[in-house]
Amino acid sequence: MSKIAVPVTLCIALSGALALPAYSAQLDISVEVPKLNVAEYHRPYVAIWLEGADQKVAANLSVWYQQRDSAEGHGTKWLPDLRQWWRKSGRSLQVPVDGVTGPTKPVGTHALSFTDKQPQLKGLAPGQYTLVVEAVREVGGRELLKIPFTWPAKDAQQTGTAQGSSELGAVAVTVKP
Repeated sequence: MSKIAVPVTLCIALSGALALPAYSAQLDISVEVPKLNVAEYHRPYVAIWLEGADQKVAANLSVWYQQRDSAEGHGTKWLPDLRQWWRKSGRSLQVPVDGVTGPTKPVGTHALSFTDKQPQLKGLAPGQYTLVVEAVREVGGRELLKIPFTWPAKDAQQTGTAQGSSELGAVAVTVKP
């Protein structure tokens, strides 16, 4: 074999190894905002976060609130109404938070997806967690749903669901290895 053939063969072999797909753990969430038959309807404020086994916030995933000014003031004024999230994490945040906060959502099912490469999950240690979804609506009610899961999923994907009864509809979490 010539001196040139060895480096070329080595380069070809290494380039094939580098072309393999990069796998990462993934967290998919589905949150339903139900259609309510009420006289005065306002879109709900929703906070979605992860709690560790110690029930402390491990990651803020998404917060939906009114982001434009109105006759009632700016939407951040009402964020404390998301009581559980506000006590555990919200009051220490400077909103808006890039990649976390966003506008309220209309009626329907909304999908969120995160990988362990994104800032929200990048430093999340393996272990037991709980997905928490809290919703509150002006001239409406308040609802909190929790779904436990293990991060990251081992061999197969795992799925958990919860069903709201007033301010939230179906909420699901899927963890993929």
